[in-house]
Amino acid sequence: MGLTDYPHRRLNILTGDWVLVSSHRTERPWQGKVERQETTPPPAYDPHCYLCPGNKRASGEVNPQYDHTLVFTNDFSALLPEIPEEVRNTDSLLVAESERGVCRVLCYSPRHDLTLPLMTHAEIERVVALWIEQYREIGSLPYIRNVQIFENRGPLMGCSNAHPHGQIWADETIPVTVAREGARQEEHYAAKKQCLLCRYLEREETEGERIVLRN
Repeated sequence: MGLTDYPHRRLNILTGDWVLVSSHRTERPWQGKVERQETTPPPAYDPHCYLCPGNKRASGEVNPQYDHTLVFTNDFSALLPEIPEEVRNTDSLLVAESERGVCRVLCYSPRHDLTLPLMTHAEIERVVALWIEQYREIGSLPYIRNVQIFENRGPLMGCSNAHPHGQIWADETIPVTVAREGARQEEHYAAKKQCLLCRYLEREETEGERIVLRN
């Protein structure tokens, strides 16, 4: 038996956190909830989808009849660009301050039934070009310090709409996890004179155990 056969801790070198791993528990019987895969293919256009062309969103705005990609400010933004600047500090116990930001929705295609893997190279190139354009535009705002482009898929991940889309969250301050990972990479380079993530890539390529696809 080796370390991976019994409970152990692993260091997340990006955050400095130690994570408990109990790999032996994969042998236990599973009686938890199992989600069923949707077998009915979605339509190319859904009249009830708030991201399809020409449909009305919850805000009352009507989507244009777009042909490729579409970007708009999230109708229910978690961050807002124009808010009063305020700081509260009650005996250093209850501390809060205002946080500005930008939240946008990126529709990858007018077709409701597509996902990135099903799109053509030309369609994917337009999506990537949109990512770059939005990253540069939002990142150039003087009060923005972090721009995150991401995508959630499926109800288990909290995605409420199957239409192919992603989101942008841009913050006035660098999020805690991002800041910690950046600091850890700087510390690693100072100590080793090598890029941390580059070393990980080299290790994965050398060992080859977890490589899914090469291109």
